Amino acid sequence: MSYVFMTDSDSDLPFDLQQKYAIPYVAMPYAIDGKEYLDDLGQSLDSKAYYDSMRAGKVPVTSALNKETYLEYFEPILKEQDLLFVAFSSQMSMTIHEAEAAREELLAKYPGRVFRIVDTLSISCPMALLVLKAHEMYRAGAPLEEVASWIENNRHRAQAFFTVDDLKYLKRGGRISPTAAALGTMLDLKPIIVEGKEGKLVSVDKVRGRKKAITYIVEHSVEAIADPKESIGIILHADAPEDAKRLHELLSEKLPDMTIRIDNVGPVIGAHCGPGTLAFCFLGKGREV
Repeated sequence: MSYVFMTDSDSDLPFDLQQKYAIPYVAMPYAIDGKEYLDDLGQSLDSKAYYDSMRAGKVPVTSALNKETYLEYFEPILKEQDLLFVAFSSQMSMTIHEAEAAREELLAKYPGRVFRIVDTLSISCPMALLVLKAHEMYRAGAPLEEVASWIENNRHRAQAFFTVDDLKYLKRGGRISPTAAALGTMLDLKPIIVEGKEGKLVSVDKVRGRKKAITYIVEHSVEAIADPKESIGIILHADAPEDAKRLHELLSEKLPDMTIRIDNVGPVIGAHCGPGTLAFCFLGKGREV
């Protein structure tokens, strides 16, 4: 190919698919007890142990990459080929600005190159589904600008309905107030969260109890999917295998023509949503909020 297609690990791209298609990625950092790790799409992570440590009181910390780190990833490519970098939402971190700064520096150094950064306005597996569909075009020989345009034109179709099990992680991240977290915990309220049009996480509803949250995810996902055969669906869970299995059963009954897989929430995303998080990710008709 005349250019390289690259993404980042905040896509939670399933490792077996990353390996199958040899998709290069930027590994995002997280730290526990002051020790930094890189998200390698689950290769070296014991997911259950990670979420058990959070239940026991450990607080993973995430951070944005700096320009110098992006330069280390990008420059070896730009020396030889053009580059399309598919990034997670600019509305969830400042790190894309560091990537853009690296891009400007490298284009000044290699003026004959083409280097595009595409903001998916997504994170986790909604982003992964965009990556997989776009990479299919890439493998078929589509030009860089055509692939970039497809992502930009379809990024609002990358959707997820998800819920968390413990509201303290949303409170810790400033997404809900301490009062709302305390009241919600007392009433066993489960928020339903989506990725909105602006690329931010948006709470669209709340239901009482885990079973109702799962039912909500199934019903609203089925309504939002345009063509079950177009793309795979991905159930994500943060050490909630039984709930993921139940969600898979219910979705498979409603969407028998859709291939649905179960994967783990990665450590960076999981640091913000906590153990027990459950989601269904798909390409749909379009985001409503």
